[in-house]
Amino acid sequence: MAKWKAFVRNNLITILTVIGVLAGTAVGCTLRSLSTQKWNQRETMYLMFPGEIFLRMLKSLIIPLLMASITSAVGSLDLTLSKKIALRSIVYYATTTVCAVILGIILVVTIRPGVGAEAVDKSEYEPALSRHVLTQDTLLDLIRNLFPPNLVQACVQQSQTVLFPPKNYSGDKDDVPSSELIKWPFKENYENTTNVLGLVVFSIVLGISLGQMGEKGKILVDFFQSLSEAMMNITSWVIWLSPLGVFFLVASKMVETDSFLGQLQRLGYYFMTVLLGLFLHGFGTISVIFFIATRRLPFKVIAQLSQVLATAFGTASSSATMPITIQTLDRMGLDPRVTRFVIPVGATINMDGTALYEAVAAIFIAQLQGKTLAFGQTVAVCVTATAASIGAAGIPQAGLVTMVMVLDTVGLPAEEVINILAVDWLLDRFRTTINVMCDCIGARLVDILSVGELDKHAELDRLNADPQELVEMSKDVHN
Repeated sequence: MAKWKAFVRNNLITILTVIGVLAGTAVGCTLRSLSTQKWNQRETMYLMFPGEIFLRMLKSLIIPLLMASITSAVGSLDLTLSKKIALRSIVYYATTTVCAVILGIILVVTIRPGVGAEAVDKSEYEPALSRHVLTQDTLLDLIRNLFPPNLVQACVQQSQTVLFPPKNYSGDKDDVPSSELIKWPFKENYENTTNVLGLVVFSIVLGISLGQMGEKGKILVDFFQSLSEAMMNITSWVIWLSPLGVFFLVASKMVETDSFLGQLQRLGYYFMTVLLGLFLHGFGTISVIFFIATRRLPFKVIAQLSQVLATAFGTASSSATMPITIQTLDRMGLDPRVTRFVIPVGATINMDGTALYEAVAAIFIAQLQGKTLAFGQTVAVCVTATAASIGAAGIPQAGLVTMVMVLDTVGLPAEEVINILAVDWLLDRFRTTINVMCDCIGARLVDILSVGELDKHAELDRLNADPQELVEMSKDVHN
């Protein structure tokens, strides 16, 4: 009995968050079934309001936590160690993302969920149609955002290329082939979303610079370390609101969904293909990579992430989950220098679930249209889905934005994205959960591989702090 009490006490937040997800689903379905008419936008907003406040609290921590964590982590390490940790992280991210895309393509080509299915009526989702975009513009925007001209602006906006139809254009503006789009005039616009990639790049460069400065840069490193700790302290306060926030977020989403079971039935094969891919990648591919690198299985690590995964599912945002992720990994005993570097970078560029989903969705839509993809087109989908996942923001349903880029690669118009909108909100929660889980496993993998170097670096720091001990040690070696 005492063990059960200790278990409940140590995992109270996790248990309450899971209860929040389940209760939100049940209450949302019940309210929708009891209502004689569809809930309007204002009623849904009232129900969602407590969850929206919780989400705002989490998002307000993202920028100071991200910049402080990366800068202090990189600045406190020597350059040789920083390079090794960064290299291991990037190799892990690249490997898992490519594996996710390949797995998704294999599943969707084998199962063929779009063959014989019925396309969605476009009039039902008219407001959701996406802007016109070229693949090369999206890739160039990705590179531009790595180097923001204004750091303050990067906190609230990121660069985006916008195409405009010529004045003399008389064709269908909703369905324009790429050969025609490339002739359209364009200009650089700024979208109202945080340029996380640019902030990450600047933080890494600033951390390297402070590390090179030695004692002169230590005061700034200490400042960023204190800021990071302060943000984690605030996060611990916000965490206690997560069960309530998740409950209202899930309940409001269930209420506003029209005939979800009917939509799920129509898109059932596609839905199950994506879920199967996410499950196989999260518990199969990642486990194999982790075992090959460390000779251990990651299931013990996954079992300790229940609070993080429940929050990721409830918020559908890897960025909003990041403060809780870092705090949980710190409690698990990971080196803070690894955690504060790997997790912010991973939450920005490591979107395995998003990459898999975009590859599956693009080929599914092609199957709906009766289009058979050649091998070269399939490879192009693989490459584009990988690049698109890197550029996807860590916010709910951000994958739909980059989905346009992948559709253009297949030669399908952007508005075909409406064929997956009915169930995308739920799949988004599952793929965000896998994204966050893969980041956490990656942090654990890098921590294990770097443990010897980290211990050596910590010992040198201790000796530098106590010169007398260093002298005594040198005498012992001499004797």
